[in-house]
Amino acid sequence: MILRDIAHVRTGDKGNTAQIAVFARSPEAYPLLVRAITAGRIAAHLPALPIDSITCYELPGLCALNFVIEGALAGGVTRSLALDPHGKTLGAQLLDLPIEEPAQ
Repeated sequence: MILRDIAHVRTGDKGNTAQIAVFARSPEAYPLLVRAITAGRIAAHLPALPIDSITCYELPGLCALNFVIEGALAGGVTRSLALDPHGKTLGAQLLDLPIEEPAQ
């Protein structure tokens, strides 16, 4: 299974910082998100980015995780020559992250 099977995302940016909020499609999927989606896994899944740090904020009331990714946008919208200086495609890329299904 991949992340898009159990979650959807919203992205945002501010300067050189991207945010990706990952929302479980159901309350039952939220514990799997917490176990499977980590800052390390995100960094490994997006190796081309010059990431300085990734901080994860758990939002159990929303069944969501919010990842703040510092240094991901090559300087930000006004300084970057990247095709996607806002980082909107980062969420779509993250949705392809493989997730190991829990044992039944």
